[in-house]
This record gives sequence, C-alpha cells and structure tokens, in this order.
Amino acid sequence: MLLKELTSLAGVSGDEGAVRSFVIDNAAPYADEITVDTMGSVIAWKRCRKENAPTVMVAAHMDEVGFMVQYVLESGLIRYMTVGGIDPGVCVGKRVLVGRNKVPGVIGCKAVHLQERDERKKALTHKQLYIDIGARDRDDALSSVSIGDYAVFDGPYVEFGRGFVKSRALDDRVGCAVMLELLRHDYPCNVAFAFNVQEEVGLRGAMATAFRVQPDCAIVLEGTTANDTVGARAHEEICSAGKGPALSFMDRASIAHPGLFARLRDIAREKNIPWQLKRGVTGGNDAGSIQRSQGGVATAVLSVPCRYIHGPASVCALSDVENQYNWVKAFLDEGGTF
Repeated sequence: MLLKELTSLAGVSGDEGAVRSFVIDNAAPYADEITVDTMGSVIAWKRCRKENAPTVMVAAHMDEVGFMVQYVLESGLIRYMTVGGIDPGVCVGKRVLVGRNKVPGVIGCKAVHLQERDERKKALTHKQLYIDIGARDRDDALSSVSIGDYAVFDGPYVEFGRGFVKSRALDDRVGCAVMLELLRHDYPCNVAFAFNVQEEVGLRGAMATAFRVQPDCAIVLEGTTANDTVGARAHEEICSAGKGPALSFMDRASIAHPGLFARLRDIAREKNIPWQLKRGVTGGNDAGSIQRSQGGVATAVLSVPCRYIHGPASVCALSDVENQYNWVKAFLDEGGTF
C-alpha cells in the first residue's frame, strides 16, 4: 500500500493540495472517472455494467490536524492557531515544518527552570507555546514564512517492533491508502471512492461529496483512538491496536445503520477477518455528514485503531490496515447489499 508516501505529504485541513494531486495520479490508471469538487474533494468512480446496480460510497478524509501562523513576534518567534483538535501536552519540544518550503521549526515554551511553582502544577495551553524557526527577529522570520502559512508535525513514517508503524497523519491516510488499493479491482456495484477534505474542522467536505454521489449506502474508513495503554481499564481502551479494525455502532456524529452494521459484522465472521467493536461513542467522522445528506444514507464506520492520535507520531498495526482493506473488499465483492 501507499501509506508511507501518503503520510509524507502535508495536508492540513484547507490545504490538502499535495495529497489531492497524489491521489489523482495514483487513482487515474484504475478509475472510470475522476472529479474534483469546488471544495477540493476527489471522487474516483468504479462503475459496473449491471443495470440498476446499487451505488456504494467508500469515504476517507485527506486532511490532517496542524497549525497556522497567526502572528510573528519582534523576537522572530511565531504565535500559532491550531487547525483541528491538538492537545498542547503533545506539542512541547516537537519538530514542525512550516509553509510551502517546509521551514524547520520546534514548538517551545518557557523552560521549567523559569516557571513559578504554581505554573508547574498547571497544564500548558497553546497560548503559552510558540514555534521557533531560528529567526534573528520578526523581519528575518517573515522572509521565510508568512501569516496564514500552515505547519505540520515533522513525524516521519517508521516501521518498528512487530508489525507496527509510527507516523503523523495516520488519521486518515490509512483510509486513503486502503481506498487507492481497492480502486485496482472491479465490483458488481457502482463504487464512488470519496477522498474528502476538511473533516478535522467539521466534516465539511463529506457533506458536498455525499450530495454529489447520492449513494445507497456508505462505508467510512477512518483512523480512530486506541487507548490500549498504561493504566486503561478494558472498557476505557475504546479499541486495541493489532486486534483488527473497529466497527462503530455509534459516535458523537452518527449511528450505524442496523442492517449495514449487521452485514459487515457477519462478513467479518464468515471471512475470518479479525475485528473488534469500538467500545465507546467518542469522536465523530464523515459519517455524520453523509448519513444526513439527501433523504438519509445508510452508513457504517470501519476504523484502524491508532494510539496517540492527532499527535506527532501516532501508532497503528499494519495488520489492521490490511484487514480494513480485506473487510471492505469482501463487502464490495458481494455487490454492496445488506
């Protein structure tokens, strides 16, 4: 799969151009038609010749969380805004790349030696942090970056341990990689692969693509929070890396269609595909917009569990990515019915 290449591309919400170009280049040899809507989402169609065949929408989002240059201080240090949800606790000391030229920087804060006793007891906020690009002063910084430039974590793709990978932007380049792989095959149904923009800032791109496609059902491929870490009780883990993709019955944006949920569950059992139920209703994803489009769309979400999500180095199991692919392909191979 193309996961390594996809995670190397910067694509903060609203600035997905590099990811979009990569998706189009790699989808073109296999898609029957490719369209790009006004917002920048890509729809790659695989059409079948069967009359009255259903249309299945398979969706993933191209964007990732990141930062935007808000103001440059006289010292040359950069005040930033977050784009999407980022915990300030994962930011201190982390490397970032700023703007089109990928100017290297680091997120800094007041050194612990200079903090008052009370300051050390409180969690840092983004207002206390800044990006340091090694500039001598404001003019020097503005010769390299501009107000409004995007920045991303500098977290390269690294395979490690026993079948795991760490990288930024696994949410949701895992879904994009799986869809590009699925595009290589033909199916007894019409399939619209929607590579959506601006999921991290309000599920915006999916609203437009769902209205354009008008699917009979939709499968959303995501990366979701795995909390299988130190101190978490079983019900607090939400899902676990390496135990298969997670099927959601509900989250804060959507509720899975009962019939589609049941069919996907049964396919996993019939095909011996490792899977798990997402044990929690946290978060939300593009299913929230797709489900409420037109007269309503039957949706379900299959997610790759990711530890340390929305951080500089989230972690997932490559087997979960492979089984997300196997699961969706099995559903499409039988015609997308439920």
